[in-house]
Parts: sequence; structure tokens; C-alpha cells
Amino acid sequence: TESTTSFLSKEKGTESTTSFLSKEKGTESTTPLLDKERGDKAQLYRGEVINVDTNWELIEKQYKENLPPQTNPENLAYIIYTSGSTGKPKGVQIMHKSLVNCLESMQHKPGLLESDVLLSVTTLSFDIAALELYLPLITGARLVIVNREISADAIELMRSIEENQVTIMQATPATWRLLLAARWEGNQQLKVLCGGEALDINIAEELLKRSKEVWNLYGPTEATIWCAVAECRDVKFNVSQNFPTTVPIGKPINNTQFYVLDDYLEPVPVGVPGQLYIGGEGLAKSYLNKPELTAEKFINNPLFQINSEKKTSPPSSRPIKEKGVQEDDSKLYKTGDLVRYLPDGNLEYLGRIDYQAKLRGFRIELGEIEAVLMEHPDVKQAVVTLSKNQDDERLVAYIVSSSKVSQTDLRQFLQDKLPAYMIPSNYMMLEEFPLTLNRKIDRKALPSPENNRPELENYVMPSSEVEREIAQIWQQVLQVEKIGIHDNFFDLGGHSLSMVKVHSLLREKFASNIPLVEMFRHPTISACVNYFSHANDENAQKDDFREEQVSAGKERLKQRLNRRKN
Repeated sequence: TESTTSFLSKEKGTESTTSFLSKEKGTESTTPLLDKERGDKAQLYRGEVINVDTNWELIEKQYKENLPPQTNPENLAYIIYTSGSTGKPKGVQIMHKSLVNCLESMQHKPGLLESDVLLSVTTLSFDIAALELYLPLITGARLVIVNREISADAIELMRSIEENQVTIMQATPATWRLLLAARWEGNQQLKVLCGGEALDINIAEELLKRSKEVWNLYGPTEATIWCAVAECRDVKFNVSQNFPTTVPIGKPINNTQFYVLDDYLEPVPVGVPGQLYIGGEGLAKSYLNKPELTAEKFINNPLFQINSEKKTSPPSSRPIKEKGVQEDDSKLYKTGDLVRYLPDGNLEYLGRIDYQAKLRGFRIELGEIEAVLMEHPDVKQAVVTLSKNQDDERLVAYIVSSSKVSQTDLRQFLQDKLPAYMIPSNYMMLEEFPLTLNRKIDRKALPSPENNRPELENYVMPSSEVEREIAQIWQQVLQVEKIGIHDNFFDLGGHSLSMVKVHSLLREKFASNIPLVEMFRHPTISACVNYFSHANDENAQKDDFREEQVSAGKERLKQRLNRRKN
């Protein structure tokens, strides 16, 4: 069935939001289209616009009975947007057959039973949310959905896991780090699913101590959620000696093929790095309205040779494409991921071939940040890298400038143009960039981020005991030697995960139930101390009010008893 796309626009208060529907041509059936938080997707569509606030007269005239199923495996299940190298989002079109293949494979391995309880912590704009929503439904398991406030607060998330007796939870390494940073003791009935970015071996080991099972999941959006799984048992022994920092991504799920190829699209031997190409039922239909990009990323399988007699001359060990097989069945998706086969048949992820990175679950094009930095009038050159230090990851910007420019100015400049997760935590000013023999920037030779205080304004030393204790916690988490009471936590290189660590240590140090959201609202030591002071005053007032209420109640009870005696 040929399909067309329309979208549904709805308004809530003064904020306008947009939801999309995929409409099958010639019918009234619709399929939800997941939208991303970035970009105005409505501009990408041509067709009918339905506004639910103003078009109710038109809507009420439509057929009101349930429609019979009119979809087939080739129809779209959803369209989801992912960032590209140009910074403009691209719509990945996922078919029903691809989604069903992933769900049925994941139902078997890692596995989900009718008796399981799955805790959903993923925003709907992330494609892995589809697994959390649909897998329990096709299995009969219980689904518990938490809001962003709970999923972003380690204390509340731990409480939700225990109160709901959760047996399986899927999250990115960043969320699992959040729980570990808050000293989560674990749950021995919990099956941990971890994906979205490379799983650090140390994180895997800590999760293994605190759970029933740990599974590492891998998959680009273009291959429908997950396309590889690996159970993390004795991860130290499953990781190669040359790259001992991450867990293998395992083997492909059902009806999925992996090819590790060199620059000439030839298979490489076991142990030799190459680019991963993915084939099978999970491949997306295409990028919406981007035929050139689709042709670039979804290529014809070079290992298929069309031969109606199933013979090759000279003889070849390559697979033969059967007569009558559709052209789409021989497509491969070019991932841009550098991998290699281990002797046991598992795949090991080595990194990105280009400069794309994943940070706390977000796919980020480093070149996009560099391009925005270059728009600053005082910046001559800019390089952005993802720095890894123990269990901490952060973006670092290296700048060559024509005149002195402060880190505060650069952060404010980027905040007007990029989302928060794409703002570098550290900025290093260099006179020139190191170069390779080919006169290209040598990214590997860039200096490591310094632990000194950034060049911020108005340094004021902590003076009170509370200020000094908070400063010591910040120094411990941020690894910065000198911190003033008016320094902004995020200007010092902090991010959401490091704020969670500070939050946990502050609760322990001061025996305070300060909400995590208040830490983000008070990002300086001075503001934090003021909040503590006002919170204590309010609590004291509440205690006095309660005592007055109790005393008044006792007096009323006493008077009532005296009247009965008389």
C-alpha cells in the first residue's frame, strides 16, 4: 500500500507542540510518528495540516467506528529523527516488519516473561522507548512508566525500582552511572539492559555485582532500536587485551546480518578492524525526503552476485542472490562504526570512523559544535573532542583565537545556538594546534584538560564553614583545585551526572533532603548556602506551626472531656 504523510499540530497553553501522523493513502488509518525535541519538523512536510484546537468541526464529521487493519509489513510503524553531520535532523522511516522483528527477537533474548515488571525511563523521542512500550504489551508483562523528574533523580529512581518490584530495566550507561554515583545497592532480581553508547567495563562489573543479569545492547536508529546483544558474564575475559575498556557488543539478533568490511568493501579477517555494515529485516526504509543521503548510507550488498544458475566464474564463496529476490533485501546500512571480530564470534566496538560521538545517550556530531564555535568573531580555529577520565565523560573545546576570549563568553555564545548536552564542559586556549606529517590537526596530540580553575570573573574565596565544605565536595567531583562561591557549577566543567554526585554527597554531609532540581536552580556555592538557610527557616516555621496545631488540638480535647464530666 502506498503511503503519504500528514501531521497533527496541537497547542498547549502558550507553548506550541507538534505531533505527527503517518496516513496510509486512500484510508483513514494513522500511525504515530515519534518526534525529536530539536527542529521544526512541520516544515519538512507537504500536505494536510490538522489543528486539533481549531478543526474540531471537520474532525467530528469523520467516520467514528474502529477501522479494520489495513497495514502490511512494509507500511511505516514510525518515523524518528536523528541528528546528522550538518546539524539538520533526518527522519528515519521504520517499517512494521522491522519493529516486529526486533521485538520478537528481544522477547527471546535477553528475554521477557509475562511475570516480569519493566520500568520505562526513556523519553519518547528516543527510539529505544518503542521497546519499552511495545515489548511488555506483546508479552503480557507489566509496564511501569516514570516521568522525567523520577528518571533524572537517582534517589527517586531507586525508590521506584524497589516499590514496583521491577525485574527488568533498559537505560543508557549514563543512567546506570547516575544510580551507581548515588550508591545504589542493587537489586538481585533485576535484569539490566544497557545500550545507547559503549558500555565501560568498570560500569559493567559494578552492575554485575548489583543485579541478576547485565546485557549490553547495540544498534543504530537506522537498524531499528537494537540489532546486537551480549550478556556480560566475566566481562574481563571477554574483552581483548588491546581494547580493555568496553564490553563487546555481541552477535546480531534474529534475521540480521553483520559484515565487517574494509575501504574497498572487502571482508576483513578476524581481529582486523573494519567498518560495520548491517543487513536484514531491521533496516529502515529510507530517510524521509532525502534520496541522496539514503543512497549514500543504504548501499547495495557488495557480497551478493546476481546469477540465475547459482554459479560463478571463477568459483566464488560469496552468497548468491536468488532469482526474484527484491532489491531491498540486498541492502546494507553503512554504520560508520569501527569494529572487529573476536575469536569467539562476538563483535568488539572500537569507536567512530568519523568524529561522531555519544555522550550520556545523545548522538553528537563534534563537527557541528566546531562549526558553531567558528561563528564566534574571535575564534580562528576550533576542535572539540570527547574526553574520558575514569567513569567521567565530557566535551572539551580547544580554541585558537585572534584575541582573548573568556570561557563564559564562549558558553553563552553556544547556549543561544545549541542544546545543553552539546555545550563543552572545558575550554582550552592554544596558540596553535598540533599537526600530523600530512599537515592535518593531530587530535591525539591535543593536551589533556587541566584541573585548574577556568578563567572566570570575580573569584571570592569560601569563608564560612558551610561554604568550605560545599567547595571541598565540588573540588572532589569536578577535580578543580580552586573554586569561588560565585563560580557557576557548569562553567567549572560540571554536567548533569556530576551534579548527581554532588547532590548525593551533600545529602550525606548535611543530612538534608534537598531535591535534585534545586541543585540545578542554585548552581553556585553562594546560592546553595542561601537555599539551605531559607529551607531551614521554612522547616522551623513548619515545625512551630505543627506544635501550635498539636497544642490547640490537645486543649480542644481537654475542654470536650471536661464538658462530658459536667
